[in-house]
Amino acid sequence: MKLRESSLPLIVGAIGLLGLALAGLAPAVGAGPRAQQEDPVNTHASSPAKGADSAAKTDSPPVPVDQIIRQFAQHESDFKLARDNYTYTQEVLVEDVAPQQGEYQMTSEIVFTPAGRRYEQVTYAPQATLKDFDLSPEDMKDLENVQPFVLTAEDLPKYDVQYAGREKVDELGTYVFHVAPKRIEKGQRYFQGTIWVDDKDLAVVKSDGKAVPDLKNNLFPRFVTYRENIEGTFWFPTYTHADDILHFDTKSGGIGDVHIRMTVRYKNYKRFGATIKLGTSKPVEAPPDNPQPPKK
Repeated sequence: MKLRESSLPLIVGAIGLLGLALAGLAPAVGAGPRAQQEDPVNTHASSPAKGADSAAKTDSPPVPVDQIIRQFAQHESDFKLARDNYTYTQEVLVEDVAPQQGEYQMTSEIVFTPAGRRYEQVTYAPQATLKDFDLSPEDMKDLENVQPFVLTAEDLPKYDVQYAGREKVDELGTYVFHVAPKRIEKGQRYFQGTIWVDDKDLAVVKSDGKAVPDLKNNLFPRFVTYRENIEGTFWFPTYTHADDILHFDTKSGGIGDVHIRMTVRYKNYKRFGATIKLGTSKPVEAPPDNPQPPKK
């Protein structure tokens, strides 16, 4: 979330009072990292899994950890190809909770043309009323690639993946891994946090972390994404939620603490065609209403 310029000259006294109020909320929603320039956060983001019976147990898995990592990364590659053959609905709600209040909403359909080209069709996008920040290009990239994080075999060399034990998520047995980028390349976005991998399907079923790096006056919240088993061994992202306080720098007249919430819902997954090979998704123009018949 990029700090809105109109928010910079707020009265310092008001900022101090709001900062104290928000600080009291921090234990409930989790505090975000301080602003950094081209640096990832310093610690792995992690939290107890939804429905966890206990903390992660660090006993050794039945097969070598390196083998599990290679297998689930390949499964993620297969899943990414499969998901590219599905249509679905994406609902995004970003709330500016405090110091001021506002929101951003967008609903879109990920669909195909009759020729099999995949694109995003926005169906609902009212005027945004965000006051303290605006969504940056990095936020839009994160909505597409980081919140529904998929750690493919192709991207695996970019990440340091550390085994953290085993844990129950609802009725699932899972392997827990801490994930962080090995290095930060300029202009690239990465996930840093914790993932839970089903010990039967070797599918990622949950991720908890944040997008990195944070940038100057452009910070990103910690989030959790849940997946559901939609078809076969493939688990599709269905829900992402963030409730965080972003700490913007006040030394240069910045606004200080900003409380944000974000919810993304992915619905109505439907297979379009398993045999279609797709490239980069791009919007396309709609066909004319009354196409002319070909000349004889």
